[in-house]
Amino acid sequence: MLSDQTVAIVKSTAPVLQEHGETLTRHFYERMFRVNPEVKPFFNHSNQSEGSQQRALAGAIAAYAANIDNLEALGGAVELIAQKHASLQIKPEHYPIVGDNLLASIKEVLGEAATDEIIAAWAEAYQFLADILQGRETQIYASHAKKAGGWTGFRKLSVVDKVKESELITSFYLQNSDGTDLPVYLPGQYITVRLPTPDGSTTMRNYSLSNKPGAGHFRISVKRETGPEGQGYVSNLLHDSLSVGDEIEVAPPCGEFYLNPKDKHERPLVLLAAGVGITPIISILETALEATPGRQVVLVHGCLNPNVQAFRDDLDELAESHDNLSVHYCYSDLSENEVLTHKNASAGLVSAELVESLIPNRHADYYFCGPKPFMVSIYHELLKWGVPGSQVHFEFFGPRQELES
Repeated sequence: MLSDQTVAIVKSTAPVLQEHGETLTRHFYERMFRVNPEVKPFFNHSNQSEGSQQRALAGAIAAYAANIDNLEALGGAVELIAQKHASLQIKPEHYPIVGDNLLASIKEVLGEAATDEIIAAWAEAYQFLADILQGRETQIYASHAKKAGGWTGFRKLSVVDKVKESELITSFYLQNSDGTDLPVYLPGQYITVRLPTPDGSTTMRNYSLSNKPGAGHFRISVKRETGPEGQGYVSNLLHDSLSVGDEIEVAPPCGEFYLNPKDKHERPLVLLAAGVGITPIISILETALEATPGRQVVLVHGCLNPNVQAFRDDLDELAESHDNLSVHYCYSDLSENEVLTHKNASAGLVSAELVESLIPNRHADYYFCGPKPFMVSIYHELLKWGVPGSQVHFEFFGPRQELES
């Protein structure tokens, strides 16, 4: 356990770290990539250029400092980090690199305010958290290894099919080259793909598995991203260069956002997606329909228009064949008159009023995924409704404090 003195010192520094958090984390990443360039492949440099990685780390440091005497409050965050680390194959030897650069950055940014006593306390606090994370990551790696068809590290999988789902989204079907089985994952989880970069290094990205577990293959459905230089490199490489018959490096499925098919609830299941956020949601949907055929399920998918929407035909077919499923689409760049040509659809964004009109009551389990504005809106509306946290599940690609603020 941490010493009382360390706890007191770390808690006392929380306000200062919160005030200087982003300055500190920007300095930290710049320093680490300069001093230890070997860790660059573990980081999404689009997130670095946008500042989201720096904000996420700043929030995590501030939350750890503020709750160091009540770490149970950080349980969900610890699991999220451990799953992310396992997806990227972070190992014990990487922790000293992060720790050394973080402590050096605290001293360099805060100057004389970062006394030897403060640095020593943060060194102890960092190692304490590192031990917790490494313990959980060891368990995750062990579970991957012992699963039927499982593995650790990266394995090459073959692309056995490539299907264009919309103007922006393409699906890639992956199997073992030798035909052996792939491990069964939990619906909502993701895999990590590792690809070469022009400078001779590699880069990694997480992609949700968009099909029901146990199908004999993995399917990822990738949106082509565009933006400033360097953004969208991986998605464009997959769309333009990856063909049937090619191989790609993949790490085992990970993630704490999933539906447990063994859970049997009578309350309705509400699935909300926007844009490419449909990818983990359709995996959850297909699993729920099979595992709990009598459970009422409502799915709402918001997107710009039908041309960029993935899986509409699949969703329509599922709704036709399952009386317990109702599906609704929201199109934000179609007028009311244009929407009339599409069944089960409305113009505009997914709103709380719309969701409430489609469900029997608010007492339901909610799973949602999509862009930040969509996520923030849905999350806060569910809070207003008083939905218990145990019934709210989401995959948010960004700093958690941006969702909660």
